[in-house]
Amino acid sequence: MLEHGGRLRGAVLKYGIEKSSWLDLSSGISPWSWPIPAIPEAAWARLPETDDGLEAAARRYYGATDVLPVAGSQAAIQALPRLRQAGKVGVLSPCYAEHAEAWRHTGFLVREVLEHEVERFIDTLDVLVVVNPNNPTGLSLPPERLLEWHARLAQRGAWLVVDEAFMDNTPELSLAAYTQRAGLIVLRSFGKFFGLAGVRLGFVLAEPRFLKVMARQIGPWSVSGPTRIIGQACLNDVAGHQRQRQRTEQASQRLVDVLNRHGFAPKGGCALFQWLITPLAEELYEFCAQRGILLRIFTHNSSLRFGLPREEADWQRLEQALSEFSRERS
Repeated sequence: MLEHGGRLRGAVLKYGIEKSSWLDLSSGISPWSWPIPAIPEAAWARLPETDDGLEAAARRYYGATDVLPVAGSQAAIQALPRLRQAGKVGVLSPCYAEHAEAWRHTGFLVREVLEHEVERFIDTLDVLVVVNPNNPTGLSLPPERLLEWHARLAQRGAWLVVDEAFMDNTPELSLAAYTQRAGLIVLRSFGKFFGLAGVRLGFVLAEPRFLKVMARQIGPWSVSGPTRIIGQACLNDVAGHQRQRQRTEQASQRLVDVLNRHGFAPKGGCALFQWLITPLAEELYEFCAQRGILLRIFTHNSSLRFGLPREEADWQRLEQALSEFSRERS
């Protein structure tokens, strides 16, 4: 199993700090969770129905012609390699590590490429995977460039897979409206923007023929009845979407300001996190963890990802830790 953010129980055991005392900034999940609607008893007692309105709500929200709900976009990431014969896969890196892992595990030859290397390798690839906006770097690529890459891949029956897990704040950059095109597959995460990662819901956006094949691979009833009710309520809450975008964007900018103020200028980020490269990454991670603040560390490139604090007390706590660390280093 690859390591991810959000492993709070492990931190509790390692540092001996009780769970309720932690400030968990290790995952790029909105700290403002959507209110859970009332769930009828029948949703727990009956098998899920696929004509309950969830797909229609998702099509409206994402601006896509066809969608397939799945149990989190991770389920789609693991299923995709089973839908192709062995071949060469390019993964624009660094990015969410599960993409390369899933293709490698299924027997594909995986090459992790930097942005400027895509042009050199694209005509040799059977699949190109792009996370946009990227996690953890925050890099956003314009739709025009991605559609150009897709056109080149599609000529040979190759795929462009775009993971838009952090796209909710910038829907104008999404490729959702183009997913009727063969060979263009877009993955959307539900839990990050809506702050409900525990419900395990995501969507695959693609042409109908592909989604039928994917649905057979995923199997029936992959999304529970209660989850379908929660998802539909959240996706239909237009006023709530605007409120969430506004407060996450404001918090993200405040996080930039806090990091800059203490000499840790972020290298990149998006509305739900900021990313810092520093030779002091492991030292700062440990310093914060000893004070009950959990960050996400990437040791391979000495970087840290900071999620968004929720309450004013959380901001003050982070500010104090960064200030103390800077003083000790000076």
